[in-house]
Amino acid sequence: MNTIVSQILAQPQAYLLVKEIERALHDEHAKRQHFYDIIDENTKMEFINGEIVYHSPVMLRHNLVTKRVLHLVDFYVQIHNLGLVGVEKILISLTRNDYEPDICYFRKEKALHFTPKQARFPVPDLIVEVLSDSTEEHDRTTKFMDYAAHGVEEYWIVNPETEVLEQYRLESVTMKYDLVVKSGNGIVESSVLSGFAIPIRAIFDDAANLDTVKNLLMP
Repeated sequence: MNTIVSQILAQPQAYLLVKEIERALHDEHAKRQHFYDIIDENTKMEFINGEIVYHSPVMLRHNLVTKRVLHLVDFYVQIHNLGLVGVEKILISLTRNDYEPDICYFRKEKALHFTPKQARFPVPDLIVEVLSDSTEEHDRTTKFMDYAAHGVEEYWIVNPETEVLEQYRLESVTMKYDLVVKSGNGIVESSVLSGFAIPIRAIFDDAANLDTVKNLLMP
């Protein structure tokens, strides 16, 4: 049994606690509907644990790292017709929260059901978050737990300041992430994108990125 559930059931006032949670979630649902009413294409915003979170414009290094990762993943997916890659303003709706990951990938069998005017999307198969001072806490805590609980199979956390990539893979039994790679060098190989293996430096260096793109484009 879930540890949190066990802790609640161990309390004599468990029923009252559950009722209080139900009331809080009901109020949160109303806030979430308001979020859907006001969100637009021009503002990066997420709904996290009952609060609307607005995001400031990113630093240049964040933008460059995001662009390099996007080039690599998107080229590979397009070349092999593997599905859809979304960037920044793709809103994914989980059971409680709504996020706009920096980069996310949906396998072809999932992406085939998307429509041109679709504005909310299901659980991706791969998510990449590029850290910033304002987002790191959520990326490492709330999103980390939420992505795992909802079955995001692979999660990359990229630190543009230290130039380190962390690659996590979902353990199907525990539904928790295992750290596979934490490095600024070497090769990272995706478990979701079969055959996709790139030098980690290609995420942080323009010349390495261009060389890797050329290799991906080679027949």
